[in-house]
Amino acid sequence: MYWQKINYYGFEKHRYDDCKKLIHDTNYTHLLIINSWLLLMTLTFMILCLLNEFGLTRRNFNMYYSFMILSLVFEVVFIVLKKFCARYSTFFVHASSIILIVFGIFSSVSQPYLAATMYLVIVVLLSVTYIDTMIRFTVLLIFYCSVFLYTSFKFKPHSLAELDMYNIIVFLALSLILHYFFQHNKMTQFYTLQKNIQIQRDLEIRSSFDTLTDLLNRARFFAIADQIIKDPIRRDEFLAICLLDLDKFKEINDKLGHQMGDKAIQTTSHTIVEALNIDMFEKWSFTERAVRDKFSIAGRLGGDEYIMLIRGQKNMENVISLLQYILTNLNAVQIGELSGINASLGVTAVTGDDKDMDAIYKRADEALYQSKKQGRNRITVG
Repeated sequence: MYWQKINYYGFEKHRYDDCKKLIHDTNYTHLLIINSWLLLMTLTFMILCLLNEFGLTRRNFNMYYSFMILSLVFEVVFIVLKKFCARYSTFFVHASSIILIVFGIFSSVSQPYLAATMYLVIVVLLSVTYIDTMIRFTVLLIFYCSVFLYTSFKFKPHSLAELDMYNIIVFLALSLILHYFFQHNKMTQFYTLQKNIQIQRDLEIRSSFDTLTDLLNRARFFAIADQIIKDPIRRDEFLAICLLDLDKFKEINDKLGHQMGDKAIQTTSHTIVEALNIDMFEKWSFTERAVRDKFSIAGRLGGDEYIMLIRGQKNMENVISLLQYILTNLNAVQIGELSGINASLGVTAVTGDDKDMDAIYKRADEALYQSKKQGRNRITVG
């Protein structure tokens, strides 16, 4: 457990997993920044090669030119395939790290009579930039530094190689300490942000949904329906508003008890959700998805009365068939002593001239009244 917390920068694994989207998004942003920095460095080194400055000669030009082309390709990929790169940012982080490390090693080898500086900068840069896991980062960084030291002792004078070894040991220790504390601070920020987001989502759910049925409450249903109806993009989309009221609900409460009454209300809501194929996943984003994905919505007006905005049907005949399916399923309910749930429904089409939800509601309510008046347990079109 102790090592696990160190591995995830002082947090438990499930906390780390909760923040993965933020980690990927942050790593993607840093990928763009670091790759742009590499592109700038390669261009600078190419100019120095042409000028024969700081121990760089024209024979090193092609090597830096290759790194420039590679970083340019990565830049295009990161920008064009933004979502893909953000989703698989861990892979691109390691690919980018390898390129940076190789660049640092070649920079060191190309100046065999100078102590390595670029590689040390890269090691520190990686430690404060990317979020991975502490153990994996440590293992990889030790491996990268070992490769660097091998090339240093192979291509440089022994005295300079020893100086590189001393510097890399100091910078490696510093980098690992910086990595842990920098990423711990980032994870703390991510965790705090996640908690705030969760609080906002909980508030959104509580203010939007009825606690007994999980359907939209009256205020939120009317707000979403009004937005859909007034949306100019919907053009010729067929919409219908339906009111559903349970018949003789008071008798259910009086004869079978309020618990069975609640059961009848919940069963009705589940039947409506299933029939309309309403996606209740991630309630906190329900409003946005309902408008964007054009699915039907349903709400509880209070007591035993429900309201539906029906989408995805071609005409009123299809809507009536769907409502008849709901009514048939309710009539067939068998829960203990409750044998069948009867309901009256009033439905009206939303015309192209309709801009006022209250006026549409009034038509549906008048149709519902006719269903009650004509004997209940039926559908009336208004």
